[in-house]
Amino acid sequence: MWIGLGSLSGLIAVAMAAMAAHGLSGLDAGALIRVRSGIEMQGWHALALLACGLWAPNGGKFTAWAGRAFGAGSVLFCGGVYATELSAMRLGFVVPVGGVLLMAGWGLLGASAMAAGRRAAS
Repeated sequence: MWIGLGSLSGLIAVAMAAMAAHGLSGLDAGALIRVRSGIEMQGWHALALLACGLWAPNGGKFTAWAGRAFGAGSVLFCGGVYATELSAMRLGFVVPVGGVLLMAGWGLLGASAMAAGRRAAS
C-alpha cells in the first residue's frame, strides 16, 4: 500500500512541478516559492512512503504509523499549501498540522528501525 501511495504522491509532485514551471506565471514570486516548497516536500515524502513500503516487512507497527503520518501529512501540508496559493483559500491550522505529521512520520520511521534493531539483538 505504501509503495502505491508513494508512487501516486510522486506522480502528483511531478505534475505540480510541471504546472509550476509552465502554467503558473500569474503567481507572484512569493506564492510561487511557497508552491515549489510544497512540491519539494511532496517529492521527499513520496520517497518516504516508498521507504515505508520497502521497510514494512521488517519495521512492524511503527512503520505503518509512519506511513499514515507521511500520507496524511502530505495531503494536509502540501494540499494546504497548494490550496492557499492557487485559490487564495485560507485553511488556518491545516498546513502546520500537516507539517507536524510529516515530522512525526520521520520519528516513527526511526522508532521502527530502533525497534527492529532491538528485536534482532534479542
